[in-house]
Amino acid sequence: MIPALRRQYNANFTADKYQTFLRRIDELCGTHVQFRVSETPCFFPKELIDRMSRDGEELIRQLVDNPDYRKKSDAAVPEEFKVPNEAPHPLFVQVDFGLVRDTNRELRPKLVELQAFPSLYAYQGPLAQAYIDVFGLSASGPGLPALGRLKYLLSNLEAESYGELLRRAIAGSHDPENVILMEIDPAHQKTLPDFLLTEKMLGVRTVDIVEIKKQGSRLYYDRDGKSVPIRRIYNRAIVDELERKKVKLHFDWRDDLDVEWAGHPNWYFRISKFSIPYLKHPSVPKTWFLDGLQEIPSDLENYALKPLYSFAGLGVVIAPTKEDITAIPAEKRPYYILQERMNFEPVIETPFGGTKAEVRVMYIWLDRLTPVMTIIRMGRGLMMGVDHNKNMEWVGGSAGLYVD
Repeated sequence: MIPALRRQYNANFTADKYQTFLRRIDELCGTHVQFRVSETPCFFPKELIDRMSRDGEELIRQLVDNPDYRKKSDAAVPEEFKVPNEAPHPLFVQVDFGLVRDTNRELRPKLVELQAFPSLYAYQGPLAQAYIDVFGLSASGPGLPALGRLKYLLSNLEAESYGELLRRAIAGSHDPENVILMEIDPAHQKTLPDFLLTEKMLGVRTVDIVEIKKQGSRLYYDRDGKSVPIRRIYNRAIVDELERKKVKLHFDWRDDLDVEWAGHPNWYFRISKFSIPYLKHPSVPKTWFLDGLQEIPSDLENYALKPLYSFAGLGVVIAPTKEDITAIPAEKRPYYILQERMNFEPVIETPFGGTKAEVRVMYIWLDRLTPVMTIIRMGRGLMMGVDHNKNMEWVGGSAGLYVD
């Protein structure tokens, strides 16, 4: 995509540089990155990144600014996980796009899904910078015009201003000692590198949700042998994982706690796959709730069956059969969608042929809804997840670079 930069990168790539890059990432994170990191960043035209950022904002606004949708989405928040004192809008939102060709062969973004939940806000910047540093990347060089500067942060943010924005979002006005990143068994999560970088950036400790204690309306955690009150929680605990692992807590989500949320847990449900059937936008594929499906399409090979609340593609069935659909019990059908599949265009030229890219636009909503960065997942399988791209090279997590 920016062919001159792609040709230059592919011509200068070496396996030794890639191994140096992987070691650099591990050193920065203070732990080994367990998920696959691609051999290459992705170079995107700024106009395309800007278009996806605008489309994502329009989709988010359609939901948050619509009182009718807000009322309907009450049904998406399970009673046992309904947290009091809901914020008027989400703090963190992710919008994922695939790149497809329309009937005129023009490249355009199509929505994959959206989620009001944090992503790799501390990890992704150092990853992008490591690509630039280790591979010696610039937007100019022998045989290249002076194109400008390679960037990965959006909205005119630089490293310092982004760090301040992230600090305000996660810690607010509190001492970092009284702010925690809350997760389930964090030491064994693949996202541990992001947790450790969050602490390095902000001084915010990562705490296992089962170790949090409650006294009255306050929560506490142990920090260096001392019981410390929690004033603000950066929540990274996924509800379906809590249920799947039958995790027992010392507090109830429904308690009226003396704590702030960064961001509020109810938005995980309100802006999710549940939202997609309500969206009206050229980037949105055809999508139905399973319990509202009048007729099963005859071309199911062009659809995907997805549970509403799952991460990393868990439970998704590509090209489901009629038996897959009818096997879902009536009481569970409101919690599944049937979605038109998109044929992602293999836009990234690699030594192994054209490779597809899924682009996640990451937003932080404080004073305004701000796109801050992208996460790229590269793949040549049916889906972008690691399980669908096993034993492949030049696939996996990556960074989006553009020329400013």
